[in-house]
Order: sequence, then structure tokens, then C-alpha cells
Amino acid sequence: MIFSGKKHTPASRAGHGGGFFADWDWLQLLAVLGLLGIGLLFIHSTGENFRAAVAFSRQVQWIGLGSLLFLICACIDYRNVNFKFLTLPAYLLVVVLLMLTLRFGVRISGATRWLDIGSFRIQPSEFAKLAMVLLLSVIVSLPRFEINKKGGMLAGVLVFLIPFLLIAKEPDLGSALVLVPAFAGMVFCAGLKWRYIVIFSAAVLLIGSIAVLNETLRIKPLLREYQRDRIRVFLDPESDRLHRGYNAYQARLAVGSGGFLGKGIGQGEQNNLGYLPHTVANNDFIFSVIAEETGFAGALILLLLYALLLYSIWRTAFRAADPMGRAIAVGIGCVISFHVFINIGMSVGLAPVTGVPLPFVSYGGSFLLSSMAMCGILQSVYRKRRREL
Repeated sequence: MIFSGKKHTPASRAGHGGGFFADWDWLQLLAVLGLLGIGLLFIHSTGENFRAAVAFSRQVQWIGLGSLLFLICACIDYRNVNFKFLTLPAYLLVVVLLMLTLRFGVRISGATRWLDIGSFRIQPSEFAKLAMVLLLSVIVSLPRFEINKKGGMLAGVLVFLIPFLLIAKEPDLGSALVLVPAFAGMVFCAGLKWRYIVIFSAAVLLIGSIAVLNETLRIKPLLREYQRDRIRVFLDPESDRLHRGYNAYQARLAVGSGGFLGKGIGQGEQNNLGYLPHTVANNDFIFSVIAEETGFAGALILLLLYALLLYSIWRTAFRAADPMGRAIAVGIGCVISFHVFINIGMSVGLAPVTGVPLPFVSYGGSFLLSSMAMCGILQSVYRKRRREL
């Protein structure tokens, strides 16, 4: 049975005999619950209007569905053969959904990232992150797998490259780039030799330099015009404050005007007066709303919750019972870390605007469901951890 872990040795099981929840990572649970609560509070705070009420109601529904998904994933034994086998069909399903999105997806603001399935609208790229992490973790943990051989590296690169290219073609460069640190972290933990790391780093630097030169000289540009504008505004924030740089500029003003204790929940002027557009206030730039209304103190609490969550993830990676569990934790840790850094970076001017949501806090269903599934699988890894450090 996929939910059964009884056939494994006691050394790989933690806390047996202490009740159903005795083995769980409560630090992770408390951090996630705190972040979900903050997200609901400030999604509701983004406007006392019909749109805000609908967004709040939908977020509550997604949290309920995500909680069920979390419990299911937490109860699955990730080491079970059936679970490992299912990672490939799940990955292929996500790839098919990404291809269908390119062909039949909903086009919004020049990008085709969403797919309507009946009355539901999903963003397959968010599920691609988890699908890649799971399949790659199975591959790198195979007994005869060797990351430093051509066949091993080719298999890993293909698992990463297929969803990366499909997502980048939507175009959704932000979500595509999330796959890069996850892939890099997982192959590094799989034992990639330093000489290959140096070679790959040099190759990335060379390719990046060529790409920058290509875009600068407009030889055969790959980026869309709005993507180039975002990079240009990031490098020179004052160059286009009324158009491409408007949201980022207003987001920085909101963060800076919050002071130490903020203006009060629901009292943020940038949000209430519409300077920070309501279309982005509850998702891409929700950190700006939090910082304006609760100030440095509130932002610090949010960051501390993320620090606790990431600590629990890396602790799970160190204490994982096998290479697969370690690879899962590292991959998921890299995905969440990248999301947190880029999203908050967008609000304070440390990163270009890419549309990467803030985990468990931003409004939206696809990434919330994917994130809850990630944490559920992390619970499975933690519950089967080694007792000794």
C-alpha cells in the first residue's frame, strides 16, 4: 500500500507508538499556519469591496482544499514503490498540460499561462515545479544512477529542460527560473563533482553574456518587449515611473511609508487609494501592503515565519532517511526560498518584477495547492527521518 510504512526498519521511522501526530514537524506546521493566516488577513485588507470579498472567499476555499491535499501527501510513504512509479505519469501529465496551455490557454496581458478546465482555471507551471522535483528525486536516488556520468547528467537535464522551455515559451520567465535553483541544488546534493560545477558555471556565464549582448544589440532578441522594459526599469527605477515601472515604484513607496509599526491594518494609503493597483496588491505585491500597514515590525514577523519554515525544510533535508528524501527536501527548499527572495525583492527594488507569488500569503489557487502538497510531502520525509543527527 502506498500509505504504508510498516515494512521499513525502525531506524528509519521516528516517534512510533506516540500517536498519529507524534512524528510530525510542528515547526513547519506552525510556520505554514501563521503564513496562511497573514495571507488571509491582508487579502481581506486589500480593499473593502466586492472583488476583495470574492478573493477572500476563494482563498479560504483553496486553503481548505490545500489542507486536504497536505494531509493526503503527509500520510503517503514517499519511499513506497507505487509512489515512486507515479512520479513519472504525474510529470508527463504536467508536461501535457503545459503544451495544452500553449495551444488552448487563456491569454492575459500578453502571456498564456492559464488553462480552463471546466469551471476551474489552473496554472500548470506551478505544478511543474513539484513534478520536476519529485521525478528528479526518484532518478538521483536510483541504485545505479551516477550524476557524473553522461547518461545520468543527460537524464537530469532533460527532466529540468522540458518544463523550463515550455514555461518560458508562455512566456513566464519568472516561473521558469524557479526551476533553475531547484535543479542546481538537487544535482549538487546528488554528488556532482566540483570540476563539473566549475564547467557548468563558466558555460552559464558565457551563455548569459552572449544572451545579454544579443538582447542589447537586438541581433535576434528572445525577450518580449515588456520583459526588456522590466529589466530596464529594474536597472534604472526612475526611468519609467508612470508606465512599466509604476507598480514597482508604488510598491517601494508603500514599504517605505510604513515606518516601524505601520499605518494600521486596512489603513494603507497606497492600497486604499489605488496607487498600488488592486489587481496586484493581493498577489505579486502583497508584501508591500503588509509592510505599509504593519511597518517594520510586521514585516519582521513575516520574515521570521519564513525563516522558521526554511529552517524546518533544511532540517528535514539533513535528517532524511535516504537520498530521495534529501533530494525532495532540497528541491522544495530551493523553490520556496527563490519565491520568497524574488517576491520580496520585487517590493523593495532588489529584483525585477516577474510575477512570482509569495508562498502561502499571495492570493491564488494553483501555487497555494502546489505549496501545500510540497509541505505535505516534506512531512512524509520528516516522519520517516533518521532519529540520530
